[in-house]
Amino acid sequence: METHTVQTGPYQTFLTTEGPLNTDGTGEALLFIHGSGAGATGMSNWRLALPALSDRFRVLVPDLIGYGQSSHPDPAPQGVRAWMRLWVDQLLSLLDAQNIARVHLVGNSLGGAICLHLMMEAPERVGRVVLMGSVGAPFAITPELERLWGFYDDPSVSSMGNIIRWFTYDESFIAPQLAEIAQTRFEAAMQPQVARSFAAMWPRPRQGHVDALVVPDAMLRRLRHRTLLLHGLQDSFVPYSTSLHLAQHLPDARVHLLGRCSHWIQIEYAAEFHRLVGDFLGHNPVPRSS
Repeated sequence: METHTVQTGPYQTFLTTEGPLNTDGTGEALLFIHGSGAGATGMSNWRLALPALSDRFRVLVPDLIGYGQSSHPDPAPQGVRAWMRLWVDQLLSLLDAQNIARVHLVGNSLGGAICLHLMMEAPERVGRVVLMGSVGAPFAITPELERLWGFYDDPSVSSMGNIIRWFTYDESFIAPQLAEIAQTRFEAAMQPQVARSFAAMWPRPRQGHVDALVVPDAMLRRLRHRTLLLHGLQDSFVPYSTSLHLAQHLPDARVHLLGRCSHWIQIEYAAEFHRLVGDFLGHNPVPRSS
């Protein structure tokens, strides 16, 4: 596992990588895109997935601009539509910097919407796609998502702990580490540049951000990438109806719903998540480099 700081356009991207790097242009690359939670980073979302899949893929786990150790624009763009432009440009520049012509995508929540926008903007750069608890389809904002995006209205370690609980259906498996996780995530969220970026992404009214991330049905029908939609039946943040909506309109999609599961499939059901993703991506390889 290696960490890098990569110049991506006018901004810097903090990147964690693992897996074979083939100098002859063969092999496959897998780009993991994290979600929108306060204090989120690439590795906070994908720390279990990276070692599990790096034996088969060159795995890239960036922090999105405005998160973690990547750049935080100042002044910050206002609203998620403006940030989406930065994220799409960032990730395409990252692929260029890594000499990757085509990549598989795995996106969690907000990361799923970013995957859809990459599929729209640069379809030739994208292989297969996994969307997990994805936004990008219409839904009424849930109280949990309202609290997540409104974290800085009343930030505290205890409110962070509640959010972590809601990410899981059965919190017992993280209960021994919950206090430590909440404290670590809270400290990451309270970094001044992180708080500034987050507040600019998700101002009130927050239903407008859900709506701004929706990809029109007419566009979804034109996205012909083979896509796997994973969703927890008890997802507290993004209802599984979003995955059903996407499956109805994407031409080559299949859905896998997990019972007794909330928003953290990759952690709550890590072994099953790794198997599903590995099996789905394990056929008809795409070239890693040009």
